[in-house]
Amino acid sequence: MQVSGKLTTVETSIFSVMSALANAHNAINLSQGFPNFKSDDKLIEGVTKAMNSGFNQYAPMAGHLGLRKAISKKFELLYNTSYHPESEITITAGATQAIFTIISTFIRPQDEVIIFKPAYDCYEPAITLNGGLSNSIQLEAPDYKINWVEVEKKINANTRMIIINTPHNPSGTVLSEYDLVQLQRLTADTDIIVLSDEVYEHIIFDGLEHQSVCKLKDLKSRSFITASFGKTFHNTGWKIGYCCAPSALMEAFRNVHQFNVFSVHHPSQIALAEYLEDPDHYLNLSSFYQEKRDRFLELIKDSRFEFLPSKGTYFQVLSYAKITDMNDVEFAKQLTIENGIASIPLSVFNDDNRDDKVLRFCFAKTDETLSKAAKIINAI
Repeated sequence: MQVSGKLTTVETSIFSVMSALANAHNAINLSQGFPNFKSDDKLIEGVTKAMNSGFNQYAPMAGHLGLRKAISKKFELLYNTSYHPESEITITAGATQAIFTIISTFIRPQDEVIIFKPAYDCYEPAITLNGGLSNSIQLEAPDYKINWVEVEKKINANTRMIIINTPHNPSGTVLSEYDLVQLQRLTADTDIIVLSDEVYEHIIFDGLEHQSVCKLKDLKSRSFITASFGKTFHNTGWKIGYCCAPSALMEAFRNVHQFNVFSVHHPSQIALAEYLEDPDHYLNLSSFYQEKRDRFLELIKDSRFEFLPSKGTYFQVLSYAKITDMNDVEFAKQLTIENGIASIPLSVFNDDNRDDKVLRFCFAKTDETLSKAAKIINAI
């Protein structure tokens, strides 16, 4: 039998590569984006309580209604808008599943999807698997701002979707209200669907406000929002997320979702519904992570790396242009093997592996880990 899969040209994820290298060389792992501290005991106890209370069978396909109601209330509180819990919110197996299902639902062969690079690595494979074509726009370091004139030139009769991500992984930048107004203008009176990856919505710094697509009425009418409880509540291994969209779009999504995963872990949904009753559980997250960002940057301020402070997410991009001309992938591997610290090179997310001599470091770590990492960085 000859085996030929659909993604034969896709290499092993850079996250897997760098984490494996970190493990092999006992390096501090600031590469993969997950905290090394535990979730709130209340949330863990809530899952245990739900299991002991008998919530161990399939959840409803769209998700536990109590959780969907809690999400709806959150949107009312934060953005003065709402999604109907019964017809416009679906609980998913993490944001990645939501993104994959959205693309699978709407992208047909030869449909074009506009993405902005550096782009998180799950977008393009999903487009390819469904026969779509990625129409990418390269963002310029170090500010990674979108040139909307270029976007307008890219839009054509085959454009079916535009994917945005704010706060942005891997660059740590955020979109402004102006950006969303331009996106609304360019997609008005079209059949273009907007997929807005907002998994870091609660991690945004320096007094900035998260600009969600749901804040603009016309943009909301054509958009999906994907979100992640794992990013918000320090439990990425639970793989619980959700997506929101107007009912017509959500109905189409669920037609695929029911055969993709059907439903996700029931006890976790019960616990999360109760946990969301206290808004402080997510409203205080920005200050929590800004303190970690500030601590990390203060510790490395005298290093040879250069940086613009991250505006959101729990990632910080550092430029090593004044240290070496080495390719970023090779430099990241060298730092892991020889210096004992693992990061993520950004070229793997760029068009044609464009190398801006920058690495991404995750600061969602304990203060002890950040201090140890800073000593290594300062010695490079």
